[in-house]
Amino acid sequence: MNSQRLAGIVLLVVGIIVLTIGLNASHSAADRWTNFFTGHFTDSTVWYIVGGVVLGLVGLSMFAFNGKARL
Repeated sequence: MNSQRLAGIVLLVVGIIVLTIGLNASHSAADRWTNFFTGHFTDSTVWYIVGGVVLGLVGLSMFAFNGKARL
């Protein structure tokens, strides 16, 4: 296993962890309160969710393509 695949796995796992933290934060009392009055989640919760998705996608693409596809 080369270093790019290993880095992809690490990024994928970190992305899943960050996404899970963001989804758990969206169900917190503070976020429910903010969502009730403003209609959307707090900025930090949104950044956790978006960051987790982006990290997961980057990690998955690094693992799947393994550096063979060049843009």
